[in-house]
Amino acid sequence: QAPMWKRALDKRLSKVASRSGALVCLIIRKALTEEKRISTKTSTADLVTETDHLVEDLIISELRKKFPSHRFIAEEAAASGAKCELTHSPTWIIDPIDGTCNFVHRFPAVAVSIGFAVHQELEFGVIYHCMEERLYSGRRGRGAFCNSQRLQVSRETDLSKALVLTEIGPKRDPATLRLFLGNMERLLHASAHGVRMIGSSTLALCHLASGAADAYYQFGLHCWDLAAATVIIREAGGIVMDTSGAPLDLMACRVVAAGTREMAMFIAQALQTINYGRDDDQRSSNS
Repeated sequence: QAPMWKRALDKRLSKVASRSGALVCLIIRKALTEEKRISTKTSTADLVTETDHLVEDLIISELRKKFPSHRFIAEEAAASGAKCELTHSPTWIIDPIDGTCNFVHRFPAVAVSIGFAVHQELEFGVIYHCMEERLYSGRRGRGAFCNSQRLQVSRETDLSKALVLTEIGPKRDPATLRLFLGNMERLLHASAHGVRMIGSSTLALCHLASGAADAYYQFGLHCWDLAAATVIIREAGGIVMDTSGAPLDLMACRVVAAGTREMAMFIAQALQTINYGRDDDQRSSNS
């Protein structure tokens, strides 16, 4: 007989997550038109608004009502000092607003990301593109979809024909900026069609899953940016791994993803590491 979490997943778990995400997207779209109170976390570029906290609290309270024994890892709770630890217990991994800077500026790339893991294995993820009312979803072994359309990654292996996505990360000190620009320069010297930043790592990863981009890399993103998107990309046929070429470590704050292993490995070998702390290291500021 299937374990209880798996029976719950089949019956209502993803439905509850989907409903929670749809509800918070309404809140986010309304909040876009209003004045925002903004504060910073690890740097002047790492923003948080009252809507981030409201949305996170709402998602967790909705899920906790249905699944009181489950654990939660969430961005704003972690920023406030909550322990960020992935155990074998059923765990929700939540980014209430990915693209907070976009949200503040009304730039239309804002997402809600909800991932679910059991026994440290990612089982499913949902990501809402709030402005375009697109629901990206993936369930391990069941495929990935945007609304009801099945997703399929690009099969491109040649960087000179590739569109690559990235994000800059929260660190803005001169040494980090030199490394960041150096990584981008190496990919452009290798004749990549282009390198793009849209300000939302989860939506960039969804574009990869849909075949609109060929690869993605980043240093300085977090487990809540990656959890749902990893399931979606893998179920769309793609590769998600560590920047060293090793298997993905969800807590390591770095990733390379691509439609093909050849593309992912080429990019991994071109990158110089930008050091960020781990999400599960409480001594680290992650900045």
